[in-house]
Amino acid sequence: MENILIIGAAGQIGSELTLSLREIYGNEHVFATDLKKPAKDVSETGPWAILDVLDNKRLVHFVIRHNITQIYHLAAVLSGNAERIPIQAWNINMEGLMNILDLAKEIPEIKKIFWPSSIAVFGPTTPRQNTPQLTITEPNTVYGISKIAGERWCEYFFEKYGVDVRSIRYPGLISYKTEPGGGTTDYAVEIFYEAIKNGKYECFLEENTYLPMMFMSDAIKATIDLMEAKPEDVKIRSSYNVGGISFSPKELSNEIKKHMPDFEITYKSDFRQKIAESWPQSINDQEAEKDWDCKTTIKIEEMTKIMLDGVREKLQ
Repeated sequence: MENILIIGAAGQIGSELTLSLREIYGNEHVFATDLKKPAKDVSETGPWAILDVLDNKRLVHFVIRHNITQIYHLAAVLSGNAERIPIQAWNINMEGLMNILDLAKEIPEIKKIFWPSSIAVFGPTTPRQNTPQLTITEPNTVYGISKIAGERWCEYFFEKYGVDVRSIRYPGLISYKTEPGGGTTDYAVEIFYEAIKNGKYECFLEENTYLPMMFMSDAIKATIDLMEAKPEDVKIRSSYNVGGISFSPKELSNEIKKHMPDFEITYKSDFRQKIAESWPQSINDQEAEKDWDCKTTIKIEEMTKIMLDGVREKLQ
């Protein structure tokens, strides 16, 4: 029987991933942990605990005590916030990952690890259109530097110690269930909350800034599909490109106006504009499709309606 530990279960990915994994493996076998209590649908449907991934002694104790066989390590300081606290962000992002990798190396009962990378591993010298799996990666942000370093460590621990670690380079993730957490792509979530609450939004990116995005249901499916793939089918042990859809703030606002004609958007770019300009505009994810049949289904039109309905219901 699998016992799964999710670190960062109160976050954007973790809150929805926890519920999906509980549907598959049973509520009592998926342990949600974070530095804060997760939402009720997570905390009241299965076991949860306060756990700091930097507290290595407690981490080891938790894994052994609960016979953990899989770990999803999602805790991180995201791109926008990381630029404000660079050294602290580096320590949190890297020390947490190293604790997990070393734990999996020492405890053979841990069969699989998932760790998320990001399109932040790319930089200004990366081809921005249809960015390939193998290309120049010269990130110029704290978050991106930590992610590219993490990719190299994941591959190293697989090659050197046989740790079955798997990863996806997430694009911007969009969901109404958890509010934004300090990422450069978070405008694509903030815009829906502001549209419903105030009928207007001031965007921190310029109107024609294209970035790859993915609706959360597609991201959760891709994550679980990768983790359930046979080990021999996982050919890339750094991190897989996953593409989703690409759009700009202007295109997204136009979709919102189809449902809310009076919605207004203005633009006042901040430091995150330079971060966005260093990232790809579209992603080539043919390796993920070829190796473990990764596919995304939600397009901007459907996503917009789901987000507006979901945010409206949540705020009510």
